[in-house]
Formats: sequence, C-alpha cells, structure tokens
Amino acid sequence: MKSLYTIVLLVLSNTFMTFAWYGHLKFKEMKWFETLPLVAVVLISWGIALFEYFFQVPANRIGYNQNGGPFTLVELKVIQEVTTLVVFMAFTFLFFKNETFRMNHFIGFVFLILAVFFIFKK
Repeated sequence: MKSLYTIVLLVLSNTFMTFAWYGHLKFKEMKWFETLPLVAVVLISWGIALFEYFFQVPANRIGYNQNGGPFTLVELKVIQEVTTLVVFMAFTFLFFKNETFRMNHFIGFVFLILAVFFIFKK
C-alpha cells in the first residue's frame, strides 16, 4: 500500500511541478496574464510549486525504505523521473496541441522502461 501512496503522491507532485514550470507558457494566451511582468509570473509559478512539495516530501518519506517504505533512494529517484516525464508528456499533448510525438520520443521511453527494469532488478 505504501508503494501505491508513494506513486500517487509523486504523480500529484509532478502535476503541480509541470504546471509551475511550463503552465505559464500556455497561460500567456489569457488577456490578464499576458501583461504581467516576469517577476509576477515567477511568483505565481513559485506559488504553484509550493503545492508540489506538499506531495513530494510525503511521497519520499513514505516510500523510502529507511523510513519503513518499499523503495531505496535510487528507486525513488527513478520512479520520480519516469513520473515526471509521463506527466510532462500528458501535459504537453493536452495543453500544447502543436507538439508531436515522434519515433525518437518512443525510443527514449523504451530506454526509460529498460532503466526502470534494471534499477529494480535485484
């Protein structure tokens, strides 16, 4: 069950992170947002990123095997990176219609799956 909690929290964390890092690129299309100075955009993104930490820190504490969780530190990092890329790709295709999924992206994901396989191989 801790595995599931960890992964769900990481997905939520990465969703907020992706919106904080890249959402402002889409939000600039909104009238009220396009006139904001860069410092305001940074502060808004920072405010969104704060919620990332509300999920990331508990995910790591619950998931880390030294705290009774199921994952080593390396395994946690690999899960986090794969989650980041999956969430980012979903975000990209849902919000940025001008991006395309190409063969090199597919090959890269195959290598990520292989990385996960080898990292988790005992």
